Amino acid sequence: MKKAPDLLYSEEEDALRSAVRDLLADHCDAPGVITRAESDAPHDLAAWKALADGMGLAGLLVPEAQGGQGATHREVAVVLEELGRAVAPVPYLTSAVVATEALLACGTEDLLAELASGRKIGALAVSLHVAAGGAYKVVRHEDGSLHGELTGIADATAADVLLVPADDGGLYAVDASSAAVTAQVSLDLTRPLATVTLDGAPGRLLGDAEPAVRRALRSGAGLLASEQLGIADWTLTETVRYLKERKQFNRSVGGFQALKHRLAQLWLEVVNLRAAARNAADALARGEDADVAVAVAQAYAASVAVHAAEEALQLHAGIGMTWEHPIHLYLKRAKADSLAYGTAGAHRAALAELVDLQAP
Repeated sequence: MKKAPDLLYSEEEDALRSAVRDLLADHCDAPGVITRAESDAPHDLAAWKALADGMGLAGLLVPEAQGGQGATHREVAVVLEELGRAVAPVPYLTSAVVATEALLACGTEDLLAELASGRKIGALAVSLHVAAGGAYKVVRHEDGSLHGELTGIADATAADVLLVPADDGGLYAVDASSAAVTAQVSLDLTRPLATVTLDGAPGRLLGDAEPAVRRALRSGAGLLASEQLGIADWTLTETVRYLKERKQFNRSVGGFQALKHRLAQLWLEVVNLRAAARNAADALARGEDADVAVAVAQAYAASVAVHAAEEALQLHAGIGMTWEHPIHLYLKRAKADSLAYGTAGAHRAALAELVDLQAP
């Protein structure tokens, strides 16, 4: 009989969580994130440097022999939970997970070492909404150069190297300075999207695009659930704290039975999301039943994160509607994440096919 996975956090994972939370408290306080979101440079590169260079977290998925930390998806999931709790405007998911997984599939050691050290930021030039196994746009490869336009590329404005799929089936590394990267209007101000235009840009062939993109997007979807867990957990915790402090008719608003019921229901949803997200991270780490675990997590995560953020906005009343309060950032991130790496519906359809559960 196959042993059930241990989804509880280890002492090492708890210590990692504490360290990341302390770092983000110093670098990603709510007023600072709001101010940065309004600027032309939404990425917090100082926080990224502290995470990638100071703590070595950009290389968690990279083996030690290739310049990384040799950790697993479980540790990365803990980091993403904390990044979700802070809606941190850093390219961790896109560079340290998605781009890194694509390079691991291609076995490109020099670029892996640069991403693992944080010296370079990578971005996979596939639209953020594309799910693993889904169709994605490619550019034209002609006479050793790349031509075409790709839209909806997350964190491309912060990237040093772009991983670009081409029509010949190859995945190419392109120096971001040789591409025209134009910011798009994005709902989520903390994870901006961009259009990448290539007009004869030179590219270095890394390997086959299809398996690399599939692996990258699967890990991105599976670990995105941990970020969504962080969003839901913070918004629930903050809402409970606020309702305990807010008084109405000389009593705490949190004592009203109707609000207790709403919070209890939300707590159950967040607990279930934690189990699904942990299972996805553990399955990716072990390499067993990962497709099913990722589909289950993403079929559930989006609705919980959005619900938690919506409840936080509603239950904070007037102050929740203001730009000065950070709840709007959490709601926008939750809504944007609900489309990232495939919608919940796309993952439910994939899950039905994986377990041979046909629609009536």
